[in-house]
Amino acid sequence: MSYQEIIYEKKGEITIIQLNRPEVFNCIGPRTHRELVEAWDDFRVDDSAKVAIITGKGDKAFSSGGDIKAGHELVPITHQEQAAHNRGERPGILGPSRWTDIYKPIIAAVNGVAYAGGLEWACFADIRIAEEHATFGVTCRRWNIGLADGGTQRLPRIIGFGRAMELIITGRVIDAIEAERIGLVNEVVGKGQSLNRAIQLAEYICCLPQPAIHTDKEAAVRGFGLPLQEGLRIEAECFNRLLHSSEILDGAKRFVERDHPDRLTTGESITPGIKRG
Repeated sequence: MSYQEIIYEKKGEITIIQLNRPEVFNCIGPRTHRELVEAWDDFRVDDSAKVAIITGKGDKAFSSGGDIKAGHELVPITHQEQAAHNRGERPGILGPSRWTDIYKPIIAAVNGVAYAGGLEWACFADIRIAEEHATFGVTCRRWNIGLADGGTQRLPRIIGFGRAMELIITGRVIDAIEAERIGLVNEVVGKGQSLNRAIQLAEYICCLPQPAIHTDKEAAVRGFGLPLQEGLRIEAECFNRLLHSSEILDGAKRFVERDHPDRLTTGESITPGIKRG
């Protein structure tokens, strides 16, 4: 597909998917939907792509959600399409928002407003980096439009049921500082810096061995909200799938031999979160 409403870029092992409709606050229309499905499918199956970043073009909007002017072109109209959508046989309304099996890391660089479906796409990511002027809200509440791309399910999992219900019911808009305080955002950066910071974090992640990241993310996603016993069963299943792989055997060997990934002649850390004195 020739992309017109998104920008799909590969920077080495990092894939950047950028909504490219800044003149309409990067809202998602029918073509954007199709391009997002294609782009995320490409990332999902590309073994050379380790981390994805989703962001918006310009400095005003990550995404304002669905293109309401597109009307019935976005939503399932016929009874047959609605039934297929109910059964989970469609990827989502605004791109593949119903996919839950991408176990590679995903970072959202929130460069402006993230409203309604835009907030839902921010919640699609594992890590959210927000610029200081970014705002978040279920603003579709004002026009009697429901959430259809995971907001009712992912938002409570990220910030807790009580806080999520307040935002979902009232449609209240919050700023980046409050979003960080309640756990919706992992980090707040200056205006124009979210993509650079997301790339920096993605580069760190790419330095790490990938298989255990995938199995741990899968266990966390599949086990969340289930009884602890079932969650632990899923964790064991994912861990045991990795157990006899060459990657874990090589990692254990390097650990025993004290071959530390951060032991560089410069003394700098190459893996995230490790501070060396």
